[in-house]
Amino acid sequence: MSTPASLLERTYREDHGRIVATVIRVLGGDFGAAEEVVQEAFADALVQWPREGAPREPRAWLIRAARNKAVDRVRRGVRLGARVDALEVVARIEQELAPPPDGSEWEGFPDDTLRLLFTCCHPALAPEAQVALALRTLCGLTTEEVAHAFLVPPATMAQRLVRAQRKIRDAGIPYIVPEPDALGERTRGVLHTVYLVFSEGYAATDGPELLRVELCAEALRLGRLARSLLPRHAEVASLLALMLLHHSRRRARVAADGGLVLLDRQDRALWDREAIREGLAELDAALALGGRGPYTLQAAIAALHAQAARPEDTDWAQIAVLYERLCELSPGPVVELNRAAAVAMARGPEHGLALVDDLETSGRLTDYHLLPAARAELLRRMGRVKEAVASYRRALALVKTAPERRFLEERLAELLGGANT
Repeated sequence: MSTPASLLERTYREDHGRIVATVIRVLGGDFGAAEEVVQEAFADALVQWPREGAPREPRAWLIRAARNKAVDRVRRGVRLGARVDALEVVARIEQELAPPPDGSEWEGFPDDTLRLLFTCCHPALAPEAQVALALRTLCGLTTEEVAHAFLVPPATMAQRLVRAQRKIRDAGIPYIVPEPDALGERTRGVLHTVYLVFSEGYAATDGPELLRVELCAEALRLGRLARSLLPRHAEVASLLALMLLHHSRRRARVAADGGLVLLDRQDRALWDREAIREGLAELDAALALGGRGPYTLQAAIAALHAQAARPEDTDWAQIAVLYERLCELSPGPVVELNRAAAVAMARGPEHGLALVDDLETSGRLTDYHLLPAARAELLRRMGRVKEAVASYRRALALVKTAPERRFLEERLAELLGGANT
């Protein structure tokens, strides 16, 4: 049986974004004030729920608690950003989040997440600011986690977030899902944001667990909403396919002790066949719509993995070709690192190592632990034990999650043990 504290933690993980999205709407688009009153509501719940008992509908309780705090702020003369009389602000907040007439709790608050997502992805904001703001507000990621996703210092990201919020306020960017003729200019940012949400859930950047299933579920929910909103957009279908195909492996990626299980060692009987079926169908739909973009390529790569009954059946040559094309369409150091791994599997570790060494020389992934980890793995396969040990140690100095740390430590111990025998 869950305790009030565990219920609150689960509610934060699963519903934080939806709560913030709703409160932003009723506060007239004031991101900063909404985040503050929502955090205060969670703090109150931490005290009240264990003492008074958890509410039947936690999300509704938290939204109303945040509403009350917002009203109190206005009444104390604290400016919320809306350029109207304070009494009008109070009246609007109270009206929009009023309890049902029968006095019962109501869980059916409008889902404002798409509204928030499209506001964050307004073309007036720089692309990197769009994604960062959505990750921070919609998904409740810390500034440090968002910074890690962008490979920038936390202080830089904090400044970026503040500037984005100020831009939305000062430019009067409306808090709406745009009309169909305006969707196109925001779709790229929306898709990028949804995929980064999924990526943070699928391979957490920090913390004791590798997976954050609630973030994966939220990204899939947003992906399906976007798919229904843009049914003829190939890249939307491709992104949904990509997420489903990756998500199908979630149970096999983590060992019983919480450790990381690499793809070639996963028990494929644990793969979610229904998710694979749905993902392949979405990929077929994307191809029928003429999909040839980055998400289509990535989904095609994931499909090749999903269709391989055994690790040795994987068509690595085709995967390497797809990664080469992806590097042309969507260049970036992480894509290049993935391509190097595919080339190593298709043509031999020495070919992959040459690409990894070029990437390391470029200095573009200095703080990314998977670069030295990939180099260590290739050196290990080539029998260059001393160099592999040094690379594993560099990766350990950078890794943030406990499961990946444990995996790297085990690999290092195997090498050192073998070197001493």
